[in-house]
Amino acid sequence: MKAVDLLKALGVVVCVAVASSAYAQSSDAAATTSTEASAPTKAEKSATKKTDRKLGYAVRRALSRAQGFDVSNVYVRARGGAITLTGTVPEGAQIAQAEEVAKGVSGVNSVSNKLTLSPQNGGK
Repeated sequence: MKAVDLLKALGVVVCVAVASSAYAQSSDAAATTSTEASAPTKAEKSATKKTDRKLGYAVRRALSRAQGFDVSNVYVRARGGAITLTGTVPEGAQIAQAEEVAKGVSGVNSVSNKLTLSPQNGGK
């Protein structure tokens, strides 16, 4: 009879050990899942870069099509819908024109205009 009681006690101990192990694993999985959900995956980063690149090209194309605008020394950077314009333009009116053209492109949320005037005749 004592052997049966011993086996019952051993069975209870094994069940408790298995249950606590399973709980610990599910808690670790939940913590890992919430951490992974907040960090962007490689595919998401790649998609974001591709979207930014397309938006930058669209802004540059719009600037090149703008009448009387010299885009040769203008650099466009896109990041999450925010456009940064850098470089030089030959005429002061083109600085404001570039900003207006960039704001008119679909997908642009904001424009940071850091364009400057280029020296006349290449600084000579």
